[in-house]
Amino acid sequence: MPPSLSIRRVVLYKHGVGYFERRGKVSGSETLHFDFKARDMNDVLKSMTVLDLSGGSVSAVSYDSTKPLEQLLQEATIRIPDSGSLTALLGQVKGARVRVRVGKEQVEGVIVGLESLPVAQGETAVHRPFLTLLVGASLRSFDLLEVAELTFLDDTVRKDLEFYLATVLSSYKKDTKRLSVLTAGEGERELFVSYVLEAPVWKTSYRILLEEEQKPLLQGWAVVDNTGDEDWVDVDLALIAGLPVSFVHDLYNPRYMQRPIVEVRTEAAAAPVIPEEGFGEAAADDEDFDGTILEDVAIAAGPAASAAPMKSMRAMAPMGGPGGGPQRREAMERSAAVKTLTKEVGDLFEYRVDHPVTVHRNQSALVPILHRPFEGRRVLLYNRTTREKNPMACIELKNTTGLTLEGGPVTVTEGDTYVGEAMLDTMKPDDKRFVPYAVELGCVVSLEDRTEEGPVFRAVVNRGVLMVEFYHLRRMVYTVRNKAKRAQTLYLEHPRTGWELKDTPEPAETTDNFYRFKLELAAAAEQELTVTERTAGQRSWNFSLTGPDEVSFFLRSGYIDERVAQGVREIISIRDKVARLQQEERRLNEERAQLFKDQERIRANIESLKSGASQRELAERFVTKLNEQEDRLEAIARELERVTREKREAQEAVDHQMQALAFTADLGTPSAVKGRGKGKG
Repeated sequence: MPPSLSIRRVVLYKHGVGYFERRGKVSGSETLHFDFKARDMNDVLKSMTVLDLSGGSVSAVSYDSTKPLEQLLQEATIRIPDSGSLTALLGQVKGARVRVRVGKEQVEGVIVGLESLPVAQGETAVHRPFLTLLVGASLRSFDLLEVAELTFLDDTVRKDLEFYLATVLSSYKKDTKRLSVLTAGEGERELFVSYVLEAPVWKTSYRILLEEEQKPLLQGWAVVDNTGDEDWVDVDLALIAGLPVSFVHDLYNPRYMQRPIVEVRTEAAAAPVIPEEGFGEAAADDEDFDGTILEDVAIAAGPAASAAPMKSMRAMAPMGGPGGGPQRREAMERSAAVKTLTKEVGDLFEYRVDHPVTVHRNQSALVPILHRPFEGRRVLLYNRTTREKNPMACIELKNTTGLTLEGGPVTVTEGDTYVGEAMLDTMKPDDKRFVPYAVELGCVVSLEDRTEEGPVFRAVVNRGVLMVEFYHLRRMVYTVRNKAKRAQTLYLEHPRTGWELKDTPEPAETTDNFYRFKLELAAAAEQELTVTERTAGQRSWNFSLTGPDEVSFFLRSGYIDERVAQGVREIISIRDKVARLQQEERRLNEERAQLFKDQERIRANIESLKSGASQRELAERFVTKLNEQEDRLEAIARELERVTREKREAQEAVDHQMQALAFTADLGTPSAVKGRGKGKG
């Protein structure tokens, strides 16, 4: 029977892989066989380590091909059908040397063939298979049904038969591939094999016991799953918290490279070459020759890491059972001891269960990994987005266990009563978290939200534009009513939106998204917290569009001084003049357009007149009218030129006046205006 190496150590990780170690004894040049799922072969080939710990060596590691079963069977020299397998097999190995035992007689010979011969049984004849052997120089036939043993003496035939049967056997597990380790050495030796496979992520769950006047108690369990085809019996189990780099790389499937095709060249025969004679020392001595030695290399690794010094922790019993309060805690202290060793492994954290663990195939197990008191207390945590009317009952948990706590569900009991559940994030030592486990209906929160604009604190005039700066104010009033008959501590989370806190108590702490205020609530009392926030805002006016009433408001509010106000009034006056010029320009353009229209009508009438004295008089009248209109058009053109010039001059005056206006007023309050402005003319 071939030797086997049982699983001795299992290390499970949080990123979907497991590390497995096997140890066992081998003798001589035995071959070890391991069966893996096809999808795991890439991980095995990437990570397998084989080490002979007793001075032997590993000559090779072979594994099943990726070819389908049908193709492998076609490559075999032997075919065995489902029925008549023995006669079919012997019929295919003619010429093979065998040894047969019939009764007490053993005969060695060469297979000649099989034939069916009639044998009398009573009054009838029955056909029976007979095996014909060449024994020495004679042929002998044996009733195949009377042959008790047949041994193949030909190694080639025996190996072909073993290959065929092994291939057929592997077909029963279509998703399984066999890997064989060929060893070389003398006597009995110890062999070490390790590899990494895809494995379920190990999970954690916690139990917290709250009791008056005592530290809370934390118990941790690890959930491990054995989804493999082999039992884990008395294995050394370790659980790693962290995320080391891991990936899948295809090493199992054959990989080919396309090679260039080189045509055969036909060349003339080469003439003999006579090398020239050399002078001086040789290029290199024999002992300095840099050769390359090819040898078999076995995958190897150092021995497994030694265990850390042992220390025991005590485990808490599962929830339930008689009694509560002190009896519950005492029962927990009397429960099975937690044998878990912990240590930092680089950026990772390892829980090693310091007693053998057994998990049968396709089963899971709960393994206790933690049982310690911690610093914590019951508090309330309010967040409007979580629940608008009530805070959550929480445990303010500080990780004083000295261990890294992986994230997982938490079941909370208070005394002998189940009070809720929560989720715990991964916690490093001395981290602090709030663990909400229930809604606190004995505390009610109401909110009032008000938004307003604060007074202007700064006014700046530059290039004819007035810009004032002020604060947007937002006040959130939280009214908390504690209906419970006990005092409680409430942490209130207010969202951080980038606004500045103003006239508000300092928050107890700040998170990425919230300010966290601490309130001490008296029993059956009401308390109010006002959170005021502000952010800067701006508003601007362009003096080219400003009216007299707005100028008076600016002056009265302290945004500008009298000098700037007078300059703005001048701008308004010039702007009114520009408006009058624009109106005059529009009237002249309308008059000119009407004259053009009248001239077209008069010219059309002149062209329609016929010869005669009366017609001449009318034509002269039309010509006189046209001359008058032409004179008016010339006058309009002169007036439009003047209006355009005056408009341009007025606009230049406005622009100059706008550029000259500059003023700054720092306004602490609306009343603190006088004497605080500064400007330039």
